[in-house]
Amino acid sequence: MLLVDVYLDKSPIQGIGVFAKNHIPRGTLVWKLDPNYDRRIPVETYERETGPIKAYLDRYSYPDRRDPNYIVFEADDARYMNHADDPNCDVSSPEETYASRDIAPGEEMTCNYNHFFEAGFDFLGDR
Repeated sequence: MLLVDVYLDKSPIQGIGVFAKNHIPRGTLVWKLDPNYDRRIPVETYERETGPIKAYLDRYSYPDRRDPNYIVFEADDARYMNHADDPNCDVSSPEETYASRDIAPGEEMTCNYNHFFEAGFDFLGDR
């Protein structure tokens, strides 16, 4: 669950992105896995899905790094965070995300998707 104020807007990286409403100092905890809102879905349930539901999960979910039998679906706008090779958010922990440098108001918040996938990132449907 995002712990900082954000807004969604058109991203120069890809589609929609997450943007900081206010200055976020380096080291700020910006996201924390919250089982009340972020859903862990069994892989076997995910793999049985088809059509629009499967496509949505392919786009907005990622493998749970704590347990490969699950994927994580974030219920808030964090699911719109785009990849960057030099991101401003550190997602190396599976349960917390920190600002890896100061993030200016209006700056897109980004992370490195390679932390979510062992062989480099790709959407779930292509794994």
